[in-house]
Order: sequence, then C-alpha cells, then structure tokens
Amino acid sequence: MRIQLAQRAEADDLLGRSPFALLVGMLLDQQIPMEQAFAGPYTICQRLGGDLTAEEVASYDPEEFAALLAEKPAVHRYPSSMAARIQQLAAYLVEHHGGRPERIWTEAADGKDLLRGLESLPGYGKQKAQIFLALLGKQLGVRPPGWREAAGPYGEEGSFRSVADVIDADTLGRVRAAKQEAKRAAKAK
Repeated sequence: MRIQLAQRAEADDLLGRSPFALLVGMLLDQQIPMEQAFAGPYTICQRLGGDLTAEEVASYDPEEFAALLAEKPAVHRYPSSMAARIQQLAAYLVEHHGGRPERIWTEAADGKDLLRGLESLPGYGKQKAQIFLALLGKQLGVRPPGWREAAGPYGEEGSFRSVADVIDADTLGRVRAAKQEAKRAAKAK
C-alpha cells in the first residue's frame, strides 16, 4: 500500500520511505489541514537541500530552522513553535534510538510496548500515539500482538476516524465528514 496522506506524489513518496518524515508529518498534524501537515516534511526536505534525517534536524541552528519553516509558504501556521517541536523530536530520536525512529516499532514486544514508545516521543500524547500506531498497523503492516487494542478506537477495522484510515481522496472525504459529525455532536451536548 502506498501512503497518500499529503495527496501529492513526491511528498507521499517521502513519507513512505522515511519513518522520520512520517513522524514529523504526524507531529505537524494539528490546527492545519492534514494534507498540508503531511506535505510539511517534503517542504522541509526541499528547503534543507537533501535528505530529512533526525541527525540533521537535531543539529540545525534553532533560529535558522525556525526561519526555514517560516519561509513562504510557511510549513505550519505556527512555524516557530513547530520548528522547536520538530527539533525536540529529532534530538530525542537521536539520543534514544540512534536517529532510527523505526526502532520504536521494529523493537516493540507488542502493541502496548509500541504505544509506550510512541507516547514517549516529544509532542506525542496518547491520542496522537494511538493514531500513529493505527497508521502503522493499517497502512504499513506493523502489527505486533495487540496492536489494534493499543490503538484504541483508531485501530478498529473499517473506521474512518483519522489519518490512519486515509488511503485515497475518497477516504480523506469520509474521515473529514466523520470528524465534522463528531464536532457537531460535541457542540450539541
């Protein structure tokens, strides 16, 4: 299966081959459209002029990295704070996983262990970690024992709750509709 979260071939190709880019896209996925968030790693990669690695991002001058994200069009609506969060994530991955984020899932004993590993990442709370775990299981075949249970409602088969369920333009529309319905229901309460 090919990742189609950015809905742009070159950006989605990067997400499919770079675990770090995929984690960065998920980190950016807040307060902006999903496609913009997941295209962000590709934009950063282009502006850096090379590969997007945790080591390079962690060692980049923080002010220069923030300026890189703020270039028009900005990578995120809050480029400075997101630049700092991306660098915190990168530094953590370098320190704890040798710059190889895929170790979080390749070395996980089971779904609970994988969820703990994702929750330990800077910028990843329980919900973001569960959604990312569901994305790994549903789209990348990372399925340690108990992964669906650890992913909570995002791991349910046939659901349209999150980016984990987006595989094309049609499912993107279904996820958006489900999120809008959930917001309406929450307002009605």
